[in-house]
Amino acid sequence: MKHTALALAAAALAGSLHAAPVKIGFVTTLTTGAAVIGKDMENAVNLAMEHLGGKAGNTPLEVIFADDGFKPEVGKQATDRLVKQDKVDFVAGYIWSHILLASRKSALDNGVFLISSNAGPSQMAGSLCHPDFFSTSWQNDQTPMALGEVLNKKGVKSVYIMAPNYAAGKDMVAGVERSFKGKVLGKDLTKWGADAQLDFSAELAKARESGAEALFVFYPGAAAGAFSKQYHQAGLAKVLPLYSVFTIDGISLPKLQAANFEGVLGSRVTQSWDPTLDNAANKKFVTDFKAKFGTYPSFYAAQSYDSIMLIASAVKATGGNMADKAAIRKALKAANYESTRGKYTYGNNNIPIQNFYLREVVKDGQGNWTTKVVDTVYTNHQDPFASECPLK
Repeated sequence: MKHTALALAAAALAGSLHAAPVKIGFVTTLTTGAAVIGKDMENAVNLAMEHLGGKAGNTPLEVIFADDGFKPEVGKQATDRLVKQDKVDFVAGYIWSHILLASRKSALDNGVFLISSNAGPSQMAGSLCHPDFFSTSWQNDQTPMALGEVLNKKGVKSVYIMAPNYAAGKDMVAGVERSFKGKVLGKDLTKWGADAQLDFSAELAKARESGAEALFVFYPGAAAGAFSKQYHQAGLAKVLPLYSVFTIDGISLPKLQAANFEGVLGSRVTQSWDPTLDNAANKKFVTDFKAKFGTYPSFYAAQSYDSIMLIASAVKATGGNMADKAAIRKALKAANYESTRGKYTYGNNNIPIQNFYLREVVKDGQGNWTTKVVDTVYTNHQDPFASECPLK
């Protein structure tokens, strides 16, 4: 009888442990003009939870969204609340590098796992790397490095550069300069933040007058639409071909198509993900996202979806035992889940080692503007800051 009672008590205890949800805080921008990105990420997270049935194995999952207001201090406060008041087990999300940098210690110093769904500042891949920080995106330099290689392959000898003046913007510029072998004939770093510069007429005029063979830009979110509209209206498509990163995507393309800015068609972008990638997880994600929300998902959405799936894989592998940090860490490192980009591995700094693709803006079979992969630029690429990370 004693053994039976003990067994029943153990089963009841196990059941109660499983009943307690693992909490995931998700920090993104849900107000200001940048909320268009945050909403895409939120939609993808909710879709991932739907696909999981709200569970990782037998363990319930709970997501708590928080708004960073597009400001580092607000993002840090949001992270503090999630960690200290909501007692989350993971904090994920983060569009912006300066907000992630401001928030990192709030999670990591309190023993909470931190998963970046987008931001990839060089510091966190290098000297500030941490065993409990993981990315489901990339290090900022990698995507523009891939674009620099594209420019080299096309024989482009000169480029003009435009980007916003903040941590990620500086990383993007450094990335393309790291790989591009030609000359940079001009560079503009424009004001960023809640009152970001959205009039680029002066910079576009300078770019035209520079004599450069190509224009490289990084303008995410609302700035993408403003820049693309002005580039189109300036008639630069034929005289200054556009090469961009994190600017033309599933968020901006429907608006650009509605405005009939056809100069965008045929432009080339680089990324580690594309809606046409041929794997089962990506097909399901893209199909269900389009059916539910009416548009193609952006890379922000794909990476956010992957964040939830990565976390779920670690929770499932450990039976929801969040007290065993080493086991959770090991399970995250294994990346044993079906990613939308296909299989990838983690480097010593917990940044993905993955492929980077050249994508072209095209019309799909229904006439919708989207992208397709036209080349693989890098295979299993590791970021350039991994060597600065002391983790093995």
